[in-house]
Amino acid sequence: MSSNHTEELHSLSSIQVQQLSVSYHGKQVFKPSSVTLEQGKLIGIIGPNGAGKSTFLKGVMGLIPIDSGEIRIFNQAVKKVRKRIAYVPQRSDIDWDFPVLVKDVVMMGRYPLMGWFRREKEKDRQIVSAALEKVGLTSLAKRQIGQLSGGQQQRVFLARALAQEADLFLLDEPFVGVDVATEQIILAQLRQLISEGKTIVVVHHDLSKATHYFDRLLLINQEIIGYGPSEEMFQPEWLDRTYGNQLTMIHKENQVMVINQ
Repeated sequence: MSSNHTEELHSLSSIQVQQLSVSYHGKQVFKPSSVTLEQGKLIGIIGPNGAGKSTFLKGVMGLIPIDSGEIRIFNQAVKKVRKRIAYVPQRSDIDWDFPVLVKDVVMMGRYPLMGWFRREKEKDRQIVSAALEKVGLTSLAKRQIGQLSGGQQQRVFLARALAQEADLFLLDEPFVGVDVATEQIILAQLRQLISEGKTIVVVHHDLSKATHYFDRLLLINQEIIGYGPSEEMFQPEWLDRTYGNQLTMIHKENQVMVINQ
């Protein structure tokens, strides 16, 4: 990819959210909020438990009903670009007892590109094989998904997203409950995708790694509190507005260290 094309890609927006509002059972859980997320960035969504981080992601994807708001992805309606979006749900949202092989889960990433009859071609099998290799699971391709460890399961769903060859990746808590090796594999693959001009949005809970992992941070607590470069957003005034008294922070040489959450 030429540097000029990369610069042009990064100057575009991947997600435009205008006055998104969501309610569950008649109770508003996400207040009307707007934000524009750039293309070609690794973006972390942070906020306290129950703040609506997953709700925001699902609202953007059109996976849940919204009260109001307009969502544009790559300047188009979501339904028109759904093939370009890969979504990795929380592990807790997945039925791990469902009898399916690892390679078949990853092949599901190819479904949006196969058409109605979902007939696998050699190209599809090659892409699935390559995706499994990228996450270090080639040897487990014929294993039942439920027989894998939590970290391995998370890698399978990342492989499924990679096989989709999407332009926008939305991941909900991909680092929760995984081993160090899996964490490094996931991070390496996300950074590789960014180098290819993809956009990645990650719901994340570990503040100690937020500035290390992400180019941008989106702060949420029942609404969008702020959005910008990670170093700018990871400052006491922004964190206090997002978490209130749920955090204890110390300041050291103009750096913020979270010591309790």
